[in-house]
Amino acid sequence: MKIKCVVTDDEPIARKGICSYIKKIDYLSLIGECEDALQLNVLLKIEQPDLLFLDIEMPYLSGLDLISNIQNPPKVIIISAYEKYALKGYELDVVDYLLKPVTFERFVKAVDKVYHLLEKESAKNTNEYLFVKSGKQLKKIFIEDILFVESMENYVTVFTTSSKEVVYSTLKLFLESLPGDHFLQVHRSYVINIKHIQSIEGNTLHIDSYEIPVARNLRNQVFDTILNNRLIVKT
Repeated sequence: MKIKCVVTDDEPIARKGICSYIKKIDYLSLIGECEDALQLNVLLKIEQPDLLFLDIEMPYLSGLDLISNIQNPPKVIIISAYEKYALKGYELDVVDYLLKPVTFERFVKAVDKVYHLLEKESAKNTNEYLFVKSGKQLKKIFIEDILFVESMENYVTVFTTSSKEVVYSTLKLFLESLPGDHFLQVHRSYVINIKHIQSIEGNTLHIDSYEIPVARNLRNQVFDTILNNRLIVKT
């Protein structure tokens, strides 16, 4: 597993040091360097890093202010010269808080923690499933294989990468059984898996060979959520 990293620090020497550490670890891949949080905010709209190395006190916007306003942020390791922000950092669920100057030994301990967290999350996401009653059978469906769900009055059709199951349920009730970080209602009749969006054209989402309409009244909310999941939108 390769962990894609971005380093953000307004001090060039500190940034260079962390980048040199990253290059020494086989499972880390440096995909970007930023001088401040504003640059990072732009980068996050086009890249999907797994891990941010983030300074706090920077011009214009602090690192903590940025991550507190990102939905579903990557893993974060704070690197700061000040201890006073540690509690706030952990309230924002950062993985670790490193004080400058950072030794290589302390760096390795922090990134190993991130590696094990991502490994556990990957295994969990791969194995998550639910059973649905389709006809006279209870069928096992892996969450990650669901493309979208379409409502038909008191039934829903669950479209997966390999099958189509008709289930007695309302769309609202079925949505409640799905993890909220990847599934989104885009229309009164459709819930989609954000991970399977291939492209967007106007008010239409392309998922596999299907075209899913986005309701006009939900358009802004839907596109904001997609962008905050750092998917590239092409219109």
